[in-house]
Amino acid sequence: MKELFLRAARGERTERPPVWMMRQAGRYLPEYRELRDEYTFLEAISTPDVAAEITLQPWRRFRPDGVVMYSDILTVLEPLGFDYHLESGVGPVVENPVETAEDTRREQGDVEEELWYVGELLERLTDELGEEAAVLGFAGGPFTLSAYVCEGTPSRSFTAVRRLRAEDPEAFRRLLRAFTDVLVDYVTYQENRGADAIQLFDTYAGLLTPADYREFLLPLHREVLEAVDVPTIVFVRNASGNLDLLADSGADVVGLDWTVEMADARAQLGDQPVQGNLDPATLFAEPSTIRDRTREVIEAAGEAGHILNLGHGLDRHTPVEGVEAFFEAAKSIER
Repeated sequence: MKELFLRAARGERTERPPVWMMRQAGRYLPEYRELRDEYTFLEAISTPDVAAEITLQPWRRFRPDGVVMYSDILTVLEPLGFDYHLESGVGPVVENPVETAEDTRREQGDVEEELWYVGELLERLTDELGEEAAVLGFAGGPFTLSAYVCEGTPSRSFTAVRRLRAEDPEAFRRLLRAFTDVLVDYVTYQENRGADAIQLFDTYAGLLTPADYREFLLPLHREVLEAVDVPTIVFVRNASGNLDLLADSGADVVGLDWTVEMADARAQLGDQPVQGNLDPATLFAEPSTIRDRTREVIEAAGEAGHILNLGHGLDRHTPVEGVEAFFEAAKSIER
């Protein structure tokens, strides 16, 4: 339910934790695969009717309390003049990556004009769902987006952006600044078009040292997250030792990956609302195991300020039965 989600994001006690999953709409669903046979990924996210249908597929099956729009963090590359496409087996490929310091000088186009399809998608979702579920928008974080455009292709270490930070801090700051400016416009646009909450995925910011995160990124996270009045969630992978930095980001809710012990995070963060953090691989287990592990996360999180989720995105090979068991377990908890 929408109100259940918003209450938890405000840190209030809820009768059960609201629940949704990252990568909730996607290739684990047969109806998704059938529809995607007719469209490329970029066609699907940029066609509001198609994107709305894909977004609502898991809603019809599982009735999550949050419904996350079907889109991609790389859409904001478009207003900054970056071209990208998806290659099967590779992932997103930036066709004109940052190769010199001069490439970090970007002129921003009109976000609402170039990403019109995101606004239309959000309007369709709010009309369809009403008060039944929170409509979730999202955006990639400045560092993660910078990492993609510097590397050109997915990477484990994203050495290119870290090298830019070491060799030319001014150019590094300039690129982060360009993404921050477009993100402020983008999240404001999402709020204006009906998003009930927004998650900032700066997934790879955990590659930075704590000192670099504090110096280069923390003020920018605050700027993006404080640009909207709806609840916000920040998610950084592999940040278990730096939860205090995420708590200082300005986000209402700190997203936790599965490497964090929920009880330890609660002890460290106090009353700060949290989201997470079941290991996505758990959904390959037997339903009884899924129910037990889900209950353990819920009990460790306590009765107030917890949004139940996975600790990262749903794997495309996850059995539908595992997802069903997760949602059933989440909704069976009574406090």
